Amino acid sequence: MLVFPDGRLPSRRWRIVMWTAVLGAALRVLADAFTPGPLRTHLYVENPFGVSAAIGGGFTTYDLFAASTVLGTTLLLLSSIAALVSLIVRLRRTRGDERQQLKWFLFAAVPATVCLNLILFHSMVDAYTMNFTSNEVWILPWVNFDYILYVAVFALLVVPVCTYIAILRYHLYDIDVVINRTLVYGALTACVVGVYVLAVGSLGTLFQRGNLVISLLATGLVAVLFQPLRSRLQRGVNRMMYGERDDPYAVISRLGRRLEATLAPESVLPTIAETIAQALKLPYAAILLKEGEGFLTAVAFGSPTGEPEVLPLMYQREEIGRLVLSPRAPGEEFSSADRSLLEDLARQAEVAVHAIRLTSELQRSRERLVTTREEERRRLRRDLHDGIGPTLTGLALQLNAVRKLVGSKPGDAEKTLARLEQRTEDTLAEMRRLIYGLRPPALDDLGLIPSIRQQAQSQGMADLPTSTKTNKRWANRPLFSVEVPEELPPLPAAVEVACYRIAQEAMTNVSRHAQAKTCNVRLSVDRGAGVLEVEITDDGVGIPGNRAAGVGLSSMRERAEELGGTLAVEPGLQGGTRVLARLPLPAPEQHPQRATSSRSAPSAS
Repeated sequence: MLVFPDGRLPSRRWRIVMWTAVLGAALRVLADAFTPGPLRTHLYVENPFGVSAAIGGGFTTYDLFAASTVLGTTLLLLSSIAALVSLIVRLRRTRGDERQQLKWFLFAAVPATVCLNLILFHSMVDAYTMNFTSNEVWILPWVNFDYILYVAVFALLVVPVCTYIAILRYHLYDIDVVINRTLVYGALTACVVGVYVLAVGSLGTLFQRGNLVISLLATGLVAVLFQPLRSRLQRGVNRMMYGERDDPYAVISRLGRRLEATLAPESVLPTIAETIAQALKLPYAAILLKEGEGFLTAVAFGSPTGEPEVLPLMYQREEIGRLVLSPRAPGEEFSSADRSLLEDLARQAEVAVHAIRLTSELQRSRERLVTTREEERRRLRRDLHDGIGPTLTGLALQLNAVRKLVGSKPGDAEKTLARLEQRTEDTLAEMRRLIYGLRPPALDDLGLIPSIRQQAQSQGMADLPTSTKTNKRWANRPLFSVEVPEELPPLPAAVEVACYRIAQEAMTNVSRHAQAKTCNVRLSVDRGAGVLEVEITDDGVGIPGNRAAGVGLSSMRERAEELGGTLAVEPGLQGGTRVLARLPLPAPEQHPQRATSSRSAPSAS
């Protein structure tokens, strides 16, 4: 046991155990070989090599060999216990194949060692009391050590078989199944014998006799109780070893009830991790959420041991998280039954994780809305207070001064009024800037489609007059074209602004950076999906793969995502760049009709 399975001691400290075993065996062999008197195994034969002589001081060789027997037995007892402990230490430290080998070896070594140690202990006490005390001491008088010897011999015979399986064939046999069946049928045998003995004894005492009828009644009682007892013992052993993997419905049902009773969203993931760990008796369970390109631990239950098992959490073909689980013991692997239950639990966790992500994203969106609103209010207040406010105050003071100069100095009053006129125009321009920052005025004046056409015309339009196209001003500009459907549905104000700003920013990028000859802006409506698509394609040089997204691209993506839409920037089919924004449209009854929809231009390029 000290050197299994690699032929080496666990460490140099275990050498003392090895020498203790060697010394104990040598002392026992010496005592058994030369103790005078009958042989232990053949009491009718005298030991032909027995040495009987006086040593001195009242001691004889018999006393010396008796002391050698006691001391050798004690050393063998201690060393065998220590060797068994070394196997357990190895089991805790090893992983993978070696761990399975140790399990097979321990399956036979534990009962053999325990039974032999009981016999050694009994032999040691018996030798001590017979040779060094006047009174014979009985150890465990109700225990029949002959039966223990039979069990020990049988276990020793099984040790080579388990060793062979551990070394050569352990991949074909699952040791956990063998342990499970041993516990079940061992306990079942004990229960059957106990019930039978109890029934025979009780009925014999009740009827004051023992006959075949009582034995048959006891046998019938055992037969009736056998299957229910075996089923209960099997469930109990399975739950002790594997948790509740054999009853997946109960686990999923309990998880559903616990999630239903969980009121706080932040308690949902801890409840899932705790339920999974407790249901399968796992030392560690964690849920990781996807953040950007990586994963962050959202919740963990227990402490990790061994190599963890990672299960992806998918929702609509997208990996939204991971379920990380540690096996019950280091080096073990999950069985097919474990994986089946874990897959069912992972499907429950996927929905919960997706809901948590939506909740957190909703909370972040609300926070961004509040922050944006307050920032916009602060900007307007600052612009009004620091810009227009002092200007109006100055205008009021100068008008008061002009009023006083009108009668006495008409020339000075006229000059002052001219300056006031210029400052008033500047103030009006500042007011227009503030108003235009709130919403593009072209949307209210012209409508969405004419506004996009106007923006395209400011960059360079495909249907411009020939004389204009040949003008040097437009020589290096891309030629834009706009495609729109026959009729657009009524659009909410937020969708109009997002569509206009995305098209405006995309056309500006094409004009400045793409080096394109043509650019096409296409608007279409997917009525089935309730989506407005804005597609801008060009035949330019495209976007380098290693270039980080700038402010313009980030702004377009944010405008689409804050409405619940998407924006993709990708290479075009014929080269260049393709920008596709999909903006959700509410149902017709969710917003009033807008006047701008009636100003949508017909489809033309």
